[in-house]
Amino acid sequence: MIMRQKENLTGLMEFLLLDFADVPHLQWFLFGLSLVTGIIMLMGNNTIILITKVGLDPQIPMYSFLGNFSLLEITMDSMLINLWTQKRHISLSACATQMSCALMFGNIECLLLTVMAYDRYMAICNPLHYPLVMNRKVCVQLVSACWVTGVPVEIGQTCQIFSLPFCRSNQINHYFCDIPPVLKLACGDIFLNEMMVFTVAVLFVMIPFLLILGSYIKITSTILKLPLATGRAKAFSTCSSHVMVVTLFFGSGIITYLRPKSKNSSRTDKFFSLFYTIVTPMFNPLIYTLRNKDVLMAMRKLLP
Repeated sequence: MIMRQKENLTGLMEFLLLDFADVPHLQWFLFGLSLVTGIIMLMGNNTIILITKVGLDPQIPMYSFLGNFSLLEITMDSMLINLWTQKRHISLSACATQMSCALMFGNIECLLLTVMAYDRYMAICNPLHYPLVMNRKVCVQLVSACWVTGVPVEIGQTCQIFSLPFCRSNQINHYFCDIPPVLKLACGDIFLNEMMVFTVAVLFVMIPFLLILGSYIKITSTILKLPLATGRAKAFSTCSSHVMVVTLFFGSGIITYLRPKSKNSSRTDKFFSLFYTIVTPMFNPLIYTLRNKDVLMAMRKLLP
């Protein structure tokens, strides 16, 4: 009898996303918040992509990277569909696809932010070599490397997770198919999966973050050695947008996934994830447009 129940649950065809059912009085507020921020994200990121293709020089590496970053932000909006539609049932294959895409694009963003930090490092610390090192061919290779590295790793990790038997419940206590709530439904030994999650987090989150931190320590040291205050202010201004995005992205991500967990932290996890997947991506296009003079000038040229 027990074996039959296990087999039935292992062969389940869909999950039930509980999203914020435990706080029903906030349902409409969260729906409105996700809808408004989603619209801002789509408009902001589409505007940046248009500007980088039409209004800005595509030969400038930072703008090429920025266009790719905005494209990733748009694809990340797919995680909000369940909040927008209030649809809670999701098939096993759709859940796996959603998880894989979220992880892939998140990892690629981490790598792309690292590449953007390297671009700023070369521009400020090695300005004479910058045009030679960061040419069009190298930029394409760096962006391609981000995609090629991030995609197969997360496809493999998702396949590993969904090869587990699910014999506890089909209810995911989250608003999208994230790793921790899905692993809670698995039975058997998940130690290997948890080690895989930790390894991927180190490779795609901690190491890129440390590389970015090291780049900006060197950048700050170089800027402070400049003789003129106006030169220092201009150098800092070229990095300020990227620093703010890195702080929001990695700060919210580290708090969401690497903070100590407790048995009753599911509700807190969901709210942290909401900030990570909605609030942070909403601010990114605003930061890059409002704090970049070239982008603002390009926007004025495009507007009638």
